Formats: sequence, structure tokens, C-alpha cells
Amino acid sequence: MSERTREGGFSRVARRWGTERKSMISKSEEFGGSVTLDATLPEIPDTVVKDLVKVFKLLSDETRLRILLYLTRTDELHVRALCDILQQSQPAVSHHLALLRVSELIECRREGKHNYYRVLPRRFHELLDMLFAAVPRDERRIRFEDYVLSYQPDDDEF
Repeated sequence: MSERTREGGFSRVARRWGTERKSMISKSEEFGGSVTLDATLPEIPDTVVKDLVKVFKLLSDETRLRILLYLTRTDELHVRALCDILQQSQPAVSHHLALLRVSELIECRREGKHNYYRVLPRRFHELLDMLFAAVPRDERRIRFEDYVLSYQPDDDEF
């Protein structure tokens, strides 16, 4: 019998999760990291959260994420080159490119019958600005276990 049914529904699972979270916090403290929970965390507007959710959902697709990663490594790529790299059909790749283009993460340049795509860095700057807007400038860091994502826009003074 599973833990869920032995303890009467989801209450046991919820208690177990609470315990696991506490142990993860204490483990983090053991390795020199300090954990503090501050009730005065900055408020993030719902519109920002919804915009970020849309982008993260878009990037949760492996093909679209690969397209972006390949485009960041070069100035631009032809659709056929992306098809070869991804080993996918032209209609499939074009569908993913269209979704990325509508979200303004990439843009298209047409040359004759050929389409070339490139990343729009401006859009990524806007997304990072949205993500970090509610965070004071000197605290623009997000920690994911051993990794830290920090952000300092070009217009910030050093």
C-alpha cells in the first residue's frame, strides 16, 4: 500500500514534503550558505508573472530551446540549416520559428526565397528587466542551489 492511502489521503504526503523542505534548508546551511526567509519580499506584478510564464512555457519545448541556443552561437541561420542541425522537417522547424518570432525572441530576414533568423537581444533584456524589476539593484541575484543568476543592465553604474 502506498504512503498516501495508509495515512488517509494527501496529509501524509504534505507532512513529508514539509519535512523534506526543512532538511534541504538545514543541508544548505551546513555547506556555508545562510538561509533567511524575509516577509518583506518585493511584490511582483501579475502581468510580469504572466508574461514570464508565457516565455518559459515557450522555452520549455526542447526544439525551440535548441533553436535559440543555436541562434545565439551565430549571427543568423537559414531555415534549411536549422532543419539539418535539428534533423527535423522544414514545416516542423518553421512552426517553432513562427512561435519564437511572434513572441519577439527572434526576427526574420528574407533574402529572395530564403528566410534567415537571428536572436533579438532587446527582448531578452526586457525579460530580464521584468524578472529583476522588483529587486533592489544591489540584490539582483537569484540562487538555484549552487548556481547564481545575477543581472546588471548596461545602464547601471559600477
